[in-house]
Amino acid sequence: MLTSLAGPFPAFDVDLTPDEPRELFSDWLRDAIAAGIREPHAMVLSTVDESGVPDARVLILKNLDHRGWHFATTGNGPKGRQIAQNPTVALTFYWPVLGRQVRLHGMALQAEVHERDADFRARAPGAKAVAMVGRQSEVMGSRQELDDALFLQSRRLQEEPDLVSPSWALFIVMPHDVEFWQGDSERRHHRLRYKREKAGWIKEQLWP
Repeated sequence: MLTSLAGPFPAFDVDLTPDEPRELFSDWLRDAIAAGIREPHAMVLSTVDESGVPDARVLILKNLDHRGWHFATTGNGPKGRQIAQNPTVALTFYWPVLGRQVRLHGMALQAEVHERDADFRARAPGAKAVAMVGRQSEVMGSRQELDDALFLQSRRLQEEPDLVSPSWALFIVMPHDVEFWQGDSERRHHRLRYKREKAGWIKEQLWP
């Protein structure tokens, strides 16, 4: 039988948590990095399609600032189209070695054009070529089609290194609630939820 939540896990004192969630998230991310967790900035982005069907996939957190959590994607792919229809999204982080999970809900808003352009230009050459092809999630006839399209876009980028894919998008998720979940081997989990109010953030403890 596979084990789960075997521990030991870090202690979590709710009384010592900061007044807003970004600071606590940054602390937990640093702990994940220090623990040697691979790709600690990986997260699940959940959206809803035009039929109301939930959709989820793993992405990489690009940045975190006073506005929110940043991620980038092809704007004309499924993620971009779904967000254009319904910008309410959810993000989920999970660091199993630490028994920690962070969940947040919020609005995904597009970043400024100069931020989007800088993000695209900082990508690896191969990643830029894939984005320039701009056919994410379409049915593909053969791998040769992909190879040919990538060759053309790679050559184009070599000739025009400052090009930015017109469909590239950088989103910032501005959360209205963020939950921090600290697992416990005896299932006495700690759950702390931050909720945004007009006057700022309030903190609530939740039952396991």
